[in-house]
Amino acid sequence: MLFLLITCFTFITFLCKSLSLKPLPLWSSSEVRLLSIWFWNDFLILNPFKKGFLESLMSSNVMTLRRKSFSYRVENVETNSEMSVLDLPELVLECILERLPPEGLCSMASVCSSLREKCTSKYLWEKHMKEKWGRVLGPAAHREWLWHISSRNDSSFFNQAKERGLMTYLSQFWPISLVRSNPSTSFKKKVPPAIDSIMSMYLALESGKFWFPAQVYNRENGHVGFMLSCYDAELSYSRRTDTFQARYPPHGRRAMAIETGVTWDRLRVPPLDTSPHDLYISDCLTELCPGDHIEIQWRRNKEFPYGWWYGVVGHLETCDGNEYYCRCHESDTVVLEFKQYTHGSRWRTTHIDRKDHREEGNEADGFYGGIRKLHSNEEISMWRRLWPSDVLE
Repeated sequence: MLFLLITCFTFITFLCKSLSLKPLPLWSSSEVRLLSIWFWNDFLILNPFKKGFLESLMSSNVMTLRRKSFSYRVENVETNSEMSVLDLPELVLECILERLPPEGLCSMASVCSSLREKCTSKYLWEKHMKEKWGRVLGPAAHREWLWHISSRNDSSFFNQAKERGLMTYLSQFWPISLVRSNPSTSFKKKVPPAIDSIMSMYLALESGKFWFPAQVYNRENGHVGFMLSCYDAELSYSRRTDTFQARYPPHGRRAMAIETGVTWDRLRVPPLDTSPHDLYISDCLTELCPGDHIEIQWRRNKEFPYGWWYGVVGHLETCDGNEYYCRCHESDTVVLEFKQYTHGSRWRTTHIDRKDHREEGNEADGFYGGIRKLHSNEEISMWRRLWPSDVLE
């Protein structure tokens, strides 16, 4: 036994002097120390007095190794977490934000104050507003919004947002999974967007809490009494069904009519910025010729608001329709035809005075108002798509 100890000691001394060892990295020093302990444990396994000491030394070194390894990983994570999206070049970050949908911008806006400022910018939200809402929002809708935000009676919607925080405010419009953020990374003071911002208007439209004015084709689910007409209404959007609820103004003693499930393709921006109760002063009467497509105001009686009805300019009874001999465009009388109605129907034709046209009609047949000539193929094709499958009486 003594001979074996002397031999090993001589070998280890020779090895240390003959080899020049380089310092080991921090992560490997404990492993090497552990390997040496295992070696001595195997070497002195016959010695009962050393065994307990080596086991306790091994367990302490294993724990030290684990702590250092965990500390090394944490240091790496902390070092990597110093990089953020705000470190990207400004142009790159702008390109990323431009490609985010509205719910993505809302989620990014809740991360920190710097991103909130970028994600609520007018430039980004004007793009989304134009893409989704531009075809149904006109000057009247924007005036209604200005009145809406200036009214103290309607401020509870936005006060609620300030009290409950931005994330709760946004969760009214999108599923919470789309706007949920990590509390450890969110800034503590969650400020809702400015009330008069484009983002606020977009969110109010999406929530359905803002009713905006527009016009609806074939109101009341295509009721036969309103076929090929377009009436003013107040609309509220439903994200769940991607449709609208329409409120039509009361007609005389008739209560307000409400229609649900109005689809996007039945809406349009009012082509003229006039009230549905005001007579439109026509400026196209002198140029009307047979075959021209028109819209004309019509209402049942003088207590009702006007709706816009589609028709075409026809020929006089004395004209055979031959384009080479037709002089209808020179006559003071203009014939308007509504071909969705059958021949002989009292709604089929009407006549107006080209030179001195005012509201014309009676309580039985209704009152005809101003006329606008259709120049756009898009408007004409829209009316043709709405054409009824059966001729009306």
